[in-house]
This record gives sequence, structure tokens and C-alpha cells, in this order.
Amino acid sequence: MLTSGDVVDLDLGSPRGREAGLRRTVVVVTAQEILDESASAVQVIPLTSTVRPFGSEVDIPADENNGLEVDSSAQCQHVRSVSVDRVASVRGNVGAAVLSEIRAVLGLILEID
Repeated sequence: MLTSGDVVDLDLGSPRGREAGLRRTVVVVTAQEILDESASAVQVIPLTSTVRPFGSEVDIPADENNGLEVDSSAQCQHVRSVSVDRVASVRGNVGAAVLSEIRAVLGLILEID
């Protein structure tokens, strides 16, 4: 079962334009209440190892808890829903503080208080 904040590997398929695509590491941002109900689709934020000073991205230092091998950036501007069948493996979890920061940036992008 997935948990909010899990760092997972999956295949996002062929990208178009500036979309994130291909095999990617992502962070699951779906609410735990939804995940507990055996969701068939989850909302994810792709990660990139190219860390840039964009206000729409959240820096995530690599550590043993999240399973990242290099410092990464959560590309909140690329939020998307995917089938849980796309999840290949779980690396770790970003933790409550980073998940909260990602959700705050999503709130700004979507104009949600």
C-alpha cells in the first residue's frame, strides 16, 4: 500500500512538449485518506536531478529515508494523476515537512488556500 510522500519509480510514458515523461522517480501527493481506500489512481509530482531556483519546484536533499541517490527537485508544475499499476517500486518517503512544502506550492499553483 502506498503512503502520502512515498518516493516511487514509474513510467510516465512518452512526453509531449515540456511534460515530464519516461521512467521517472516521483513523489505521491494523494491524501492518505484516499490511499487508505485502495485508490486506483494517485497524484504524483515528478522529480528531476536538475535543481533550479523555480518557485514551482521544491528541493529535496537525497538521504536514506527518501531513497534518492542525488539531490532532486519536485516539479510541482507537472502534477498528474497516474494508475497505481504504473508504480514499479517504492524507494522511501520524503517525510511530513517536505510533503507539506510540496502541497503548499501546489496550493499556490492551483490557487487553493
